[in-house]
Amino acid sequence: MKKSKNLLFILFFACLIIYPFMAEGRWLAVGITFLIFSIVALSEDIVLGRAGMFDMGHAIYFGMGAYICGILNYHYGLPIVATIPFAIIIPALFGICLSAPIVHLRGDYLLVTTLGLNMVFLQVLENDAFGLTGGPNGIFGIDSLSVFGFQLMSQTSIYYVAFLFFIITLLIIKNLEHGKAGRAFHYLSQDPIASQSIGINVRFYRILAFALGAGIAGAAGVLFAIQYGAISPEAFTFKESVLFFAIVLVGGPSSIPGILIGTFVMFVLPEVFREFETARYLVFGLAMILAMVLRPNGILPFKFGNFPKFVREK
Repeated sequence: MKKSKNLLFILFFACLIIYPFMAEGRWLAVGITFLIFSIVALSEDIVLGRAGMFDMGHAIYFGMGAYICGILNYHYGLPIVATIPFAIIIPALFGICLSAPIVHLRGDYLLVTTLGLNMVFLQVLENDAFGLTGGPNGIFGIDSLSVFGFQLMSQTSIYYVAFLFFIITLLIIKNLEHGKAGRAFHYLSQDPIASQSIGINVRFYRILAFALGAGIAGAAGVLFAIQYGAISPEAFTFKESVLFFAIVLVGGPSSIPGILIGTFVMFVLPEVFREFETARYLVFGLAMILAMVLRPNGILPFKFGNFPKFVREK
């Protein structure tokens, strides 16, 4: 069973590596979007799937990373590479600041609060805060990524940069799964009171989950800015947060393969049926409802048996 899973992962990564040689134009752009949104969905899963907190405002950190990249590059002339640390660290710090007063909230209360924060963030962007965000029009003319003097302007180059970020994200998630923080997140999602009784600092690990998720989403925001060379508020509305939330639930919380399948279902399939215009959303919505009825724990749910043996013994 384990060998078959490893084989599937090898085939999946092989397909991702050779994909740019088989696709071009719109489909190559779809491939880049899949990688970017997979990164955001995995970061959402840290908060929702692994730590068990209803975060419906994750587009905040995604948009924050994109806007930090755009503002520092467009207004202050920093190269894209130099903006990446800021686009990761600042959203992570905001994740700490925004979550600290609300992590004690449970279920729907936390969901509504994070949704409200997303709407506030959108208003800040649309009102051209400090004359930097460009208002409803956003920021245009963001430079291309330059590495060691080489301009990575082609879609293929951007795809492989996104693929590199995707691999790094997967490594972070896998290390998290088998580390102390990952175990604490799992226990928190199952029973916060019992977790606290065995010595887990509930508040600390909940804030840590928000910080990790925000930092990774911020990095994905940089990729988004690079892909389009422009950013606008409409790309980071609460609708996007709802979609990321739905990806985790449809694919399977805490399940990396499930999250990837969920991203494919939520973002790639609608592109496949784009020619059917609005009718595609009807079919897509019905398919999502059917998936949730037949697979309430997600298309490919996480199994606690994936944790190391010494964790299960506890």
